Amino acid sequence: MYGFKEVTAEQLKEMQEKAQAFTLIDVRSPAEVARGMISGAKHIPLHLLPMSMAEIDKEKPLVFYCLSGGRSSQACAFAAAQGFSEVYNLRGGISGWANRSFPIV
Repeated sequence: MYGFKEVTAEQLKEMQEKAQAFTLIDVRSPAEVARGMISGAKHIPLHLLPMSMAEIDKEKPLVFYCLSGGRSSQACAFAAAQGFSEVYNLRGGISGWANRSFPIV
């Protein structure tokens, strides 16, 4: 076990619709983010995550995503190692989200 779970695009959409309290972080590059991101997400490129962990609320569930799920799984493992207890990786990343025609801003 890596200390984190996966969440599907449908589950994330449901969390948003229920106005559930959670932190959504996009770990893609600035160039990728310029093409759009999931509403409510905070952009922290993966390589800057270690310097940004102090800004993230440990009390809320934490959801990471990237393009397809690889970089965000690294972010999840890192966050779990830093003592975050509720950490989720968006399965399929923003690609999986977009494939379901969910909104990108």
